[in-house]
Amino acid sequence: MRRSLPLAIASLLLSMPLAAQQVAVTDDASRMHALHEHDMPVPSGVPTAPRVEVVSDTVTYMMLDGKAVRGFRARPKGAKKDAPALVVVHEWYGLNDNIRTATQRLAGEGYVALAVDLYNGAVAATPDSATVLMRASSANVAGNRANLAAAIDYLRTEGARKVGTIGWCFGGRWSLQAGLVGGSKVQAVVMYYGSPITDPAQLQELQAPLLGLFGSQDGGIPVDSVKAMAAALDKLGKNETVEFFDAGHGFANPSGKNYNAAAAEAAWKRTTEFYAHYLK
Repeated sequence: MRRSLPLAIASLLLSMPLAAQQVAVTDDASRMHALHEHDMPVPSGVPTAPRVEVVSDTVTYMMLDGKAVRGFRARPKGAKKDAPALVVVHEWYGLNDNIRTATQRLAGEGYVALAVDLYNGAVAATPDSATVLMRASSANVAGNRANLAAAIDYLRTEGARKVGTIGWCFGGRWSLQAGLVGGSKVQAVVMYYGSPITDPAQLQELQAPLLGLFGSQDGGIPVDSVKAMAAALDKLGKNETVEFFDAGHGFANPSGKNYNAAAAEAAWKRTTEFYAHYLK
């Protein structure tokens, strides 16, 4: 275990009991709206091409009420059936082109990457519509956990021997949830600036190593709450590493106004090293 952060006092929201968190977490959408008020998910032209040739397709990884739930899958061309895999969780805008590009870039590192859909096929184009979608999805804790569990099982059924998770913003918190619900089926969890979970009863489910990447200038994710999560994980004896970059919220999103190239590339290097160590 790496103890990367000192004990800190959690924020009021994140110290609430689980039942209260499941309701109050929807307020994250309001905080994210404030951070992205003048932001639009427009491609910026930042080079993020995969290092090797990848192929991609749309797959059905679960059925819900008789309807197919589809995700975007990318993998290296000629990848072996048992190649390590990643569950990719979208930001608050949904499974858009930015997430597809990120999924292909991850595939270029040697992984079968599956971008899940926690918005029932909807994609937001503005902060207002993203707020509505995020609030509705965040309130559906049981449904989202079932969605993530299905994605993990799908990748396992397809042949993956090891599975990791990753997500940004809204998806950062749900990447951690994927690690919780996946248990021993997940070998590595990466969360980028997602709302932390500090309840020991929930964190006890985590069996995989966790890498948390956050901005020290993030106006929506209090530093103290991140430190509280790290302290809670340490107390439980979990394998956690949390790192802060001199950047704001969304620093790794090349389609957002808060993109910080130096922080994004440093975090990407840590991500790929982490996955290489635990998944390959």
